[in-house]
Amino acid sequence: MLNRLQVRNYVLIDSLEIDFPEGLIIITGQTGAGKSILLGALSLVMGSKAEASMVSEGADNCVVEAEFETADMSLKTVLEENEVEWEDGHLIVRRVVNRSGRSRAFVNDCPVPVTVLQDISTRLIDIHSQHQTLLLSDKAFQLSILDHYAGNMELREECARLWREHGALKLELAKLDERIARLAGERDYNEAQFRQLEAANLKEGELAELEEEQKQLANAEEIKTGLSTVEELFTAASSNGEALSLDASLKEADKILAKIGKYLPAAAELSERVDSCRRELDDILSEVSDMNSRTDLSESRLMEVEDRMSLIYSLMQKHSCREEAELIALRDSLSEALFDSTQLEEKREELAGQLSKMMTELEDVASRLNDARCKHAGEFAAAIQESIRGLELPYAIFEVEIAEAPLSATGRDSIVFRFSSAGRNAVDVAKCASGGEMSRIMLSLKAMMARYTNMPTMIFDEIDTGVSGSVADRMGSMICEMGSFMQVFAITHLPQVAAKGSAHYLVSKEIDPQTSTAVSTITRLTDEERVLEVARMLSGSVLTDAAIANAKSLLQQR
Repeated sequence: MLNRLQVRNYVLIDSLEIDFPEGLIIITGQTGAGKSILLGALSLVMGSKAEASMVSEGADNCVVEAEFETADMSLKTVLEENEVEWEDGHLIVRRVVNRSGRSRAFVNDCPVPVTVLQDISTRLIDIHSQHQTLLLSDKAFQLSILDHYAGNMELREECARLWREHGALKLELAKLDERIARLAGERDYNEAQFRQLEAANLKEGELAELEEEQKQLANAEEIKTGLSTVEELFTAASSNGEALSLDASLKEADKILAKIGKYLPAAAELSERVDSCRRELDDILSEVSDMNSRTDLSESRLMEVEDRMSLIYSLMQKHSCREEAELIALRDSLSEALFDSTQLEEKREELAGQLSKMMTELEDVASRLNDARCKHAGEFAAAIQESIRGLELPYAIFEVEIAEAPLSATGRDSIVFRFSSAGRNAVDVAKCASGGEMSRIMLSLKAMMARYTNMPTMIFDEIDTGVSGSVADRMGSMICEMGSFMQVFAITHLPQVAAKGSAHYLVSKEIDPQTSTAVSTITRLTDEERVLEVARMLSGSVLTDAAIANAKSLLQQR
């Protein structure tokens, strides 16, 4: 229920803080006093659109804060999902709108998106505005009332869940089909590309090795000639034997220096250095000989290397790659694409199976919903008809027609409320009822909703429009009865309704002498003040003794 409402700088409301009790709460006031403004403030805090025009002239922002108590545990889940503490069902909801029209929302002092306010408002308050009789032509509204009466809400939630999941699976399958079709169109091309790259048997770093080998093979003759010459220089002696080979000369020098070293230490050191040089030169000669023996003069190998290089270069150019690693990555990617098409086909079969199974479940839930609706439609129609007839439409007929419709989140049913005030030829209620009849039908439906939806607070904004006299009195009694098991606000211009309940609030408009601007206020009336307000509603601006006596009589009947 709504415990407290605090409003600051909202349109004509300068500053307001008011507490509300349980049961039926009557709100009255002259036309233009600000009753709709008060309702607008409450709508704002429950998530309606914020506008710059809501901020009072001269103020930087407006603030609307509402305090609720609720036992609805589904709200706990919503709050915890948005990191808001539950606090045992105590909720303080606040909305702040600045001069630009931008707003911020808070629940228990935690910032939340406005969508959270909209979500929790559906579980806290049902506001029936003056024009909400238009809902009578809304098939979703009609179906929702019947389902609440029939106790179908769990089935509806299950149907909605399956419908959402079915839609998600259907979308996933469509995307998968699109991908499979695209891969099928590219398959031949991708397969040819893959086969070519696969046949190339590419290895990372191979091209650098081939380039090095190609240089050696292309210059093999020159390399071999040079290496042979170096060998000859190391080993050759003069033809007459007078000159020694380089190795022999160094050995002889080493021998002589070693002999002298017995007498001259410096010569011994030179001997060791000559021996070291000779050994190093031996190693060099060995490597030169080895390189010479390994140098290949094969023209066939040269052609083989150049052909391989040409293949790699052409593949790199064709696929705009700079190195073999990119070609290898492309080959692997094509392989995955070809493999994916097979996997995707398997996944498609799996999804199609899931979709078929879910459709079976959805059809089953829709069938159970249809059975429950058909079973309870007659009872529901009879209850509404009895309620309407109690509002001085003694011959009224109210019927519920259920027809098959395309499968949706609410099942396979469409619904039409049929009405006739004359007792025959009932037609679609949206096409035949007058304004007063609409109000009576809507009140009967709302009274039914109050019993079966567990809504803690309901607000009627002039639901009695178009009726008067004894009908208004009966409507007031019905609203009063609703107030016995829930909190009900009734904004009314009818004294018969205003005399019901125990809490009566008056909305009035006054001119602020300091700013010369109109300001709306709301105050709770005492018993004496209430008599005068009901009398005013009976007689107008001039109070008469008869009006006061009538007002007292009405108030005593509540």
